[in-house]
Parts: sequence; structure tokens; C-alpha cells
Amino acid sequence: MDWQMSEETVPSAFVTEAHSRSLGAPPVTGAWRDGDHPGNRRFAFVGDVALESGSVLPRVRMAYETWGTLNADASNALLLVHSLTADSHAVGVAGPGHVTDGWWNPIVGPGLAIDTDKWFVVCPNTLGGCQGSTGPSSVTTDGREWGSRFPYLTIRDQTTALKQLADSLGIDQWGAVVGGSAAGMSALEYAVTYPDKVERLALLATTAITSADQISLNCVQTEAVRMDPEFSDGDYYENEVGPYRGLALARRLALLSYRSPEEFNDRFDRSWQSGISPLGAGGRFAVESYLDFHGNKFTRRFDANSYISLVDAMSSHDVTRDRGSLKDVLGTVTARAIVVGIDSDRLFPLEQQITLAEYLPGHIGGRDARVMSSPFGHDAFLIDHDTVAGYLRELLDD
Repeated sequence: MDWQMSEETVPSAFVTEAHSRSLGAPPVTGAWRDGDHPGNRRFAFVGDVALESGSVLPRVRMAYETWGTLNADASNALLLVHSLTADSHAVGVAGPGHVTDGWWNPIVGPGLAIDTDKWFVVCPNTLGGCQGSTGPSSVTTDGREWGSRFPYLTIRDQTTALKQLADSLGIDQWGAVVGGSAAGMSALEYAVTYPDKVERLALLATTAITSADQISLNCVQTEAVRMDPEFSDGDYYENEVGPYRGLALARRLALLSYRSPEEFNDRFDRSWQSGISPLGAGGRFAVESYLDFHGNKFTRRFDANSYISLVDAMSSHDVTRDRGSLKDVLGTVTARAIVVGIDSDRLFPLEQQITLAEYLPGHIGGRDARVMSSPFGHDAFLIDHDTVAGYLRELLDD
């Protein structure tokens, strides 16, 4: 769970009133829809996806983007999994079809840590997302959006869709799978479910099992969306107004766990947003305006139903479910791995990465996770590019 988009991952900064007013009215959904400009997306129809629940999601489409060139034996393919609310646009600029710049521009490209002169990088929009892959905002065979009818998804279901995408692209084994935060859940699940299909594995600020504390944060956010009167039980796409207030509130709640207390305190302290006092005179604290602005901005590029679907999938995550002990399950991973944690992360505490490193047999350098020291909390892996690049080179350049 993180900001994901380039302009949202910079260190927290003051937001002016004029900037807030410039957003205008939010759409009913911020999802990419059929008929919109495709941008750099490609599309693969991967067939029906059998879900953990026993149901089947039919005729699944996966949107994805690629960089680099696949070699003759497809041994240089790298799967880059995006986290909770990002999409396939990891690299590039904002433009038709893409409302923001790529979310990892400093990491992926020629000569960079994920070197596209060497690697063929594939970044799909996750199943259940809202930027081209099948999700709640997708139109199904009856000509209507899935809406409230969209099935419950788990991380394993999303990983199944990733495997079916690989099959459709003719990629038998990934040379590397890379994911941070929620994306790290799918990356790990892929390496556990298909151990012979992953040669290298990079896990950043993630966990093997979603904790009760993390589930509690998730359920508050999804309830904020559902309580919006405009949510209409998930069937709001034909309405004039969407559940943007609930979605914006969910995003503001999430941001509290993405950044560290130290950063908020250092950046904002008790500053006022304007010359009007927030102490009963109708003014606001600067940090209030910051949260409100980014919550409202988020509604321009995301879908409320997708947010619920993806957050619920995070809560489902448990690589040991029906498999055995954590030590035994992680012991089946054959990939050469690197695990990176952040010392100020209050969403995915460092002890979760320490456990991963301890039990992954192929972890580089033994049982010690790499530790980033940063004031930026969970989002540090999207901000401190130089440090992240060093860890990725350690894994990928061998």
C-alpha cells in the first residue's frame, strides 16, 4: 500500500488553496474504460481464471506494458508487479491514456538498475484493477459493468492471472520477479506456487502473511468507501455522482500509514494552511489540506470498487494457507532472493522482512534482510531510488 504515482511519492509538501481548487469536480470513476486512449498498454486475453473460492472469472483480459527486447530463449524476461493502486505504467511520461508519469522511472530503463538493455520487462495491471485489466469497472457480456457482481479475489487469484499472462506471452520462466508492498505479496506467491518458474526474486517492504494490524487498517478503508451514500452497493457507474467522498477518505486513512510520524512532524509541524486560524475560526492545519488534496486527487485516477477488491485481496494474503508452516513453505522457494525492509515503516514493520530473509533459502548474504534507513516510512522504496537501485543491482547484475 503506497502512493505509487511519481508526483505522489515525493516528500510531503504544502498544498496551496489554488492548487486544491484546480482539481475540479471528480468523475464517477477514475477507471480507464474501453474507448479511452490505450496509451502504451497492450492487451492479452488469458482465458477463464479459476478462483480460490471455487468460482470462475470468465474471459479475463490483462493490460500490460513492456520495455526492452525478449531474447530468443525468453530467458531475460522480468516480471515487475505493481503495488496496490499503481498500474502498468511503470515507465514513461503522462500523456494520452496515462494520467501520470511512470511510477518507477528512475529504476527501469537503459543502464538503470532494471536495465532494459538486458531485461525484457513486463508490468501488468493486476487482476481486479481499473487500468485495463478485468476488474469491477469492466463491462461484461450483458453490456454492464461488473460492479457489485465482481467476485472476491485473493492474492493467489491475482497470481494465477499473472501466470496465465506469462503463458500467453510464451514466457516459461521469469528471469526475475520484482515487487514491493502489495506487489511483493504477489511476487512471493508466484515464487511459492511456481518455484521452477522464478529464477530471481526481489521483495521490498512486504510480508508473507498480512497481520491483524494490517487487516484492521484495510477494513476501515473499505468501510469508508461503502458508507458513501453514492456507493449504491457498488452499482454506481450509471449515476451522475460517484462515491468520491468515501474513496478520498479511504485514501487519506491509508496515507497515515504510508509515511512516518517524523516526516509529517518535520514537514508540517502545527503550521496553518492559510492566515485563517484552524482554532475555531474556520481555517485548517497544513497537514489536513495535504491529506485532503491527495485524497481528492486519487479519485481522478481510481475506481472505488477496484479499491475494495484490491484491499480485500491484500487482507487475504497468507502464503501458508493450506500449505504448512511458514518455514516449510518459504523453504520451497528456489529463487535467488533479496529482501529489503525500511526502518521507519509502520505499515509493513521491519520484523516481517527479517522473517522472510531468514526462511528464504536463496537469500543473498545469508539470513539478514537489507535495511533501508529513511525518514519516509513505507514509501521509501518509491522515493529513495539510489538505495533501492543498489539492492536491485546486487540481485540482477549477477
